[in-house]
Amino acid sequence: MTVSNTLRRHFPDGIFASDCPSRVVLDHVTSKWGTLVILALAEGKPLRWSELRRRAEGVSEKMLAQTLRMLEADGLVDRVARPVVPPHVEYSLTARGARLAERMVPLMDWIAEHAPAIVGDAGEAAARR
Repeated sequence: MTVSNTLRRHFPDGIFASDCPSRVVLDHVTSKWGTLVILALAEGKPLRWSELRRRAEGVSEKMLAQTLRMLEADGLVDRVARPVVPPHVEYSLTARGARLAERMVPLMDWIAEHAPAIVGDAGEAAARR
């Protein structure tokens, strides 16, 4: 199936309709922190809050909390609170989240491979202006 056929099948009225539910999901999973959290959890083992914060370097506590709540509400991330003192909470991908991550990893592989050239080209273009 071609890209245009796939797009027409899923978005017969166009992919840019403002009321399309895919817009909400797209915002959640392609936000900087949403993507990084999903990819960190894609490694397969449950992670605690502090581990996620280290993996998504630069994320604030507020943004990590918002991102995790959003991804949990979307059914992509599972939160398990262990009844111990001190509290022990682990996050992992749900089956739906794991299927999403399988599709995101090739995109991130492409980005990691091409980012140095793209960022370098952008910097050179800006310097020429």
